[in-house]
Amino acid sequence: MTWSATTPGAHQPDNTAFTQQRLPAWQPLLSAGITLPLFFCVGLAFIGLGLGLFYSSNGIKELDYDYTGDAGTGNCSLCALADQDRAPPRNCSCAWYFSLPELFQGPVYLYYELTNFYQNNRRYGVSRDDSQLSGLPSSLRHPVNECAPYQYSAAGRPIAPCGAIANSLFNDSFTLWHQRPAGGPYVEVPLDRTGIAWWTDYHVKFHNPPLVNGSLALAFRGTAQPPNWPQPVYKLSSDPNNTGFINQDFVVWMRTAALPTFRKLYARIRQGNYSTGLPRGAYRVNITYNYPVRAFGGHKRIIFTSISWMGGKNPFLGIAYLVVGSLCILTGFVMLVVYIRYQDQNDEDEDEE
Repeated sequence: MTWSATTPGAHQPDNTAFTQQRLPAWQPLLSAGITLPLFFCVGLAFIGLGLGLFYSSNGIKELDYDYTGDAGTGNCSLCALADQDRAPPRNCSCAWYFSLPELFQGPVYLYYELTNFYQNNRRYGVSRDDSQLSGLPSSLRHPVNECAPYQYSAAGRPIAPCGAIANSLFNDSFTLWHQRPAGGPYVEVPLDRTGIAWWTDYHVKFHNPPLVNGSLALAFRGTAQPPNWPQPVYKLSSDPNNTGFINQDFVVWMRTAALPTFRKLYARIRQGNYSTGLPRGAYRVNITYNYPVRAFGGHKRIIFTSISWMGGKNPFLGIAYLVVGSLCILTGFVMLVVYIRYQDQNDEDEDEE
């Protein structure tokens, strides 16, 4: 007999327990004896974890300074007196002086922070060419349309790196100096600028194009630098392992932030006499003020911070666990009161019968 699509039962599943849905099943019956202890256990666990996260976050030291240049906030105001619609003079310098009464426990991380800067804007976030940033020569000559209006220069040359993200690269710089001994000359504190980018970004996503006759400059020949850049991408650093598309400051900046207030790692302090932290004493931070933020109402800060097992200072996670744990405990008590009340009422009804 030949079966066809019109034969009755041709599409019937096999007569097995699995296909016919005859497998044994178990469905939990959530009684008060199961639900109430579950709420209390989950609540206590969340509160315990929240307390650990909260106190761990509070134990992290931070030292910050707003160097935007608002009136009365320090000598960086001289660098910010330029018109808000124009960039301040290139390489304008200012300084921040501070003292530490005790050891600032290391390792110490130096971050810069920007506020009111929306890197999460959709149009801004897609304004890049990942193929170009991976070193593909064809994308170097023909950037994607998403990079417009920073796709080609006024002369018609392709921009490398293209896009709004690269064009807005943060270019302030900092050096740290320690007065040692007290009242003596300032000695520069070494800042470790290596390893500040994510490993996957630096080793996987970002690559320079193949060298031409051993020269990176020749590999970028025929391209133009972004309009806001004072120099081409292959001159970002004199270190051949930290220039071009693999410059770590550039790689850090290209990983866009999710919120309008964000921090990005600038350097680590973990070398020489400062491997255990910053000793007590007087310090000076020399700031090269290049990056304009007053036009969009932003602020700039530099932050020295330590870390813990949970990372940087962030009390939100601990508070969130405490709130959820407290709500679970509160819900458990409410359900317990309701259960006892109706249980007693049922017992009274049974006695009357």
